[in-house]
Amino acid sequence: MTDDDPYTETGRLLFAREVDFVLGAAQLSQLPEADRPELCFAGRSNAGKSSLINALTGRRDLARTSNTPGRTQQLNYFSMAHPETGPLYMVDLPGYGFAKAPVAEVERWQGVLKSYLKGRATLRRAYVLIDSRHGIKSVDADILKMLDIAAVSYQIVLTKADKPKDAALRATIEATREAITKRPAAFPDLIVTSSETGTGIPDLRAAIARVIMEG
Repeated sequence: MTDDDPYTETGRLLFAREVDFVLGAAQLSQLPEADRPELCFAGRSNAGKSSLINALTGRRDLARTSNTPGRTQQLNYFSMAHPETGPLYMVDLPGYGFAKAPVAEVERWQGVLKSYLKGRATLRRAYVLIDSRHGIKSVDADILKMLDIAAVSYQIVLTKADKPKDAALRATIEATREAITKRPAAFPDLIVTSSETGTGIPDLRAAIARVIMEG
């Protein structure tokens, strides 16, 4: 994706406008009315979801960041709007996989996460964040399989691209591309990002604008 992409400016303007925290839902009954398109960010604990959301919106603390895996323990809803895209929700999901929390609590919020991903009718696309230092792990593959079975469209976003060396990053990109060719619900293009350097952030904004506007 380049600056020639017709959605680059729409995506920039979408995320330059007001982004408001709406609520944190600890269970499905607390979700807001499904009256607008939604996009969500899912990822293994400590994959960089909160940092990416902050980078997308150009805000330092819209989403809480922590070095403690599993800090996000609810579905955090943010409202956005743009004259071209209309209103939408952006959802920061609880991290899956390892988390420093009681086992019963982890299982509860993992159940909420999976139920949301399988059953939210207004969910246009899930962005699954994969740490570029590690690639797709077995716990990531479980989520991707669930999305495939539920026929929920998703796109892989590689995070922390500034961390590995160039050769290692290229290897992760190629391995991830190969892995998703076999997955029916996966969007074929990867987005490679770094919240620290801003790499790929305009591309992700444009991809989100495209999904919302094209339906």
